[in-house]
Amino acid sequence: MFKNNFSLPVRVYYQDTDAGGVVYHSIHLNFMERARYEWLRELGFNVNSLLEMHKVLFMVRSLEIEYFKPAVLDDFLNVTVAVKEMGRSRITLFQEILCSHVKLVSATIHVVCVGTETLKPVSIPVPLREKIGKPA
Repeated sequence: MFKNNFSLPVRVYYQDTDAGGVVYHSIHLNFMERARYEWLRELGFNVNSLLEMHKVLFMVRSLEIEYFKPAVLDDFLNVTVAVKEMGRSRITLFQEILCSHVKLVSATIHVVCVGTETLKPVSIPVPLREKIGKPA
């Protein structure tokens, strides 16, 4: 169902937690964003190249997130990225945060490719589209 599975290892630091040592809910979004950036980099497209060469960037349009178990100080996490769907200007991604293969968080994130000058939807650059391929 998903294609281009990617995983980024992340350590939970003190700055990521609340007073009880539990990862604050919005920090999970930071971890997921970091994983999306690294996923693009692994495909050969860093954010600067998308901005400079292709004059595009990706913006989150919407997301659904579920929290199952807490991450705590010093946990070693794996943050995954997988392509669920791809349209002309939109990519739907499925992301999870795992600790020792236990699912802590899952999210479906819809990102839209926009032109840097107008911030309006534009087609995903062909080289990136070809790298992503079609989801299975």
